[in-house]
Amino acid sequence: MGLRSVTLIDVVRRNAALHGDRTAFVFGARRITHADYAMDVERLAAALAGLGIGAGDRIVVLSNNNADFVALYGAAAWLGAILTPVNWRLSAEEIAYIVGDAAPKLVIADQANQDVFRAARPEFAGVGRFIGIDGGAAPFEPLAELVGAAGDAPAPHGEAGPFAMIHTAAVGGRPRGAVLSQAGLLANALQAVAGWSLTERDVGYLALPLFHVAGLNLLLSMLYAGGASVVVPRFDPAQAARAIAAEQATVFAGFAPMLGTLLDAAGDGVPLASLRTVTGLDTPETIARFEALCPAARFCVAFGQTETSGFVTMAPFRERPGSAGRPMLLSTVAVVDEADRPVATGEVGEIVVRGPGVFEQYWNRPDDTAATFRNGWHHTGDTGAFDADGYLWYKGRSAAKELIKPGGENVYPAEVEAALKAHPAVADAVVFGIPDKEWGEAVKAVCVLQQGGTASGQEIIDFVAGRIARYKRPKHLVIVDDLPKRGDGATDRVKVRELHG
Repeated sequence: MGLRSVTLIDVVRRNAALHGDRTAFVFGARRITHADYAMDVERLAAALAGLGIGAGDRIVVLSNNNADFVALYGAAAWLGAILTPVNWRLSAEEIAYIVGDAAPKLVIADQANQDVFRAARPEFAGVGRFIGIDGGAAPFEPLAELVGAAGDAPAPHGEAGPFAMIHTAAVGGRPRGAVLSQAGLLANALQAVAGWSLTERDVGYLALPLFHVAGLNLLLSMLYAGGASVVVPRFDPAQAARAIAAEQATVFAGFAPMLGTLLDAAGDGVPLASLRTVTGLDTPETIARFEALCPAARFCVAFGQTETSGFVTMAPFRERPGSAGRPMLLSTVAVVDEADRPVATGEVGEIVVRGPGVFEQYWNRPDDTAATFRNGWHHTGDTGAFDADGYLWYKGRSAAKELIKPGGENVYPAEVEAALKAHPAVADAVVFGIPDKEWGEAVKAVCVLQQGGTASGQEIIDFVAGRIARYKRPKHLVIVDDLPKRGDGATDRVKVRELHG
């Protein structure tokens, strides 16, 4: 046992002892108390232990948000296993790559996401068992039956080590598994408890997917505070407005355009007055609409990423409009130049982070891990500047790690460019982000066709959508005769953006 470790199981057991009769989760008409959740976690841990799952074993989960998914996080913590939640928006090829990379003993999926695993792919050959959250056809076994037949659970693992592996967007064409620890995620949750002033009386509306670090962070923050979470499979604005009013939810987190569509739905007279804190990425116009509708609430801006277990800076939007907030309690954040020297106030450099929330490693990628952790800092690949009052101003991705964020998802140009160049008619392509009113950013592609090649822009977009997640496909695509080159013969990406952005 780790005498100095606080684990998720410690948090769950404390809640059961102190707030046992209070609601921990709402799943539609079903309500689960903190005492119920502690029992659910123990039963599920017993079932997984009976399947041979132990410390360090990976469990891939492909599912919408539901009660079993929430319990799986607790069961993984109990056993010291590493839960690998997978984005259900990904293509079959992308999902297969992540499964092959994680090499799990178990794959667990709800019925809506099981079909991808019925293909005979080499990436699935090493999976020991396939478990269906809500039943399902072969090769999936019903999870409920396994839990019902389980014996006693072993003693909790007791160490706050590797716990979740979330594959980040692909910098070089393939996603990397960022391994997050219980200690790091709980430290980040504690920051959020302080930043949002959470207590056991708070109710979070959890529509963000649990495969996303923001969804996981909201889940753990509400648990740490002893509060409740209203968990829904997917975000629906009209349903969200009704549920927030009915459950008197106080906390909401999301990415554009979630808040805007929620406000549209509430425009029919559904009250959102219970909300006191909303956090996310959104436009000043949407934030102003929210503040007008909920004058007693605050919108918090923030900066963070998967590799930092969530947010590392935060502040109310009105404190410094346009900024990303100030460093949180357990995060040391700096801005440095290419030699990792601190830059002057107001000067732009790379954002680097130290603190307990920083991830442990990129799975099976020691060189990438070493490069990211050089000189004692986690290098985010994002650029920014601090003002004289300590507010961080986000300036975008570094040239080496250019990133597009449509609706809060991460899209790296290299991955989309590789999919474009796989089309037989495409000779070369450059991808970048452009402003988008609804989603914040949109993916744009500039393509050169092979000599004699023929294809329309829509044909190429449809081809890409069949190879990678649909949210990564270009929303805009233009075909040109050639791409500008630099003196060394490489494509001049800056010039392409100037000409076509």
